[in-house]
Amino acid sequence: MYSPTDLNFRKSSYSSTDRDCVEVADFQGGSAVRDTQNREAGHLTFPGQEWAAVLFSARANQA
Repeated sequence: MYSPTDLNFRKSSYSSTDRDCVEVADFQGGSAVRDTQNREAGHLTFPGQEWAAVLFSARANQA
C-alpha cells in the first residue's frame, strides 16, 4: 500500500520511554505504525475506523 519512504512517521504520544516507543504515520484513510527500534521490520497499516478503535483502547488502558 504505502512504502516507508512515502510515510511521515513521528513518535507516538502513547509511547512510554525512548526504549519502548512506536512511530505513527497518518495517510488518507488510515494510519501506519512501526517499532522505533526495529524499523526494518516494516509497519502495520490500519483503516481509519480500526485506528480509531486502537486509540480508544490505548486511552482506556491509560486510565
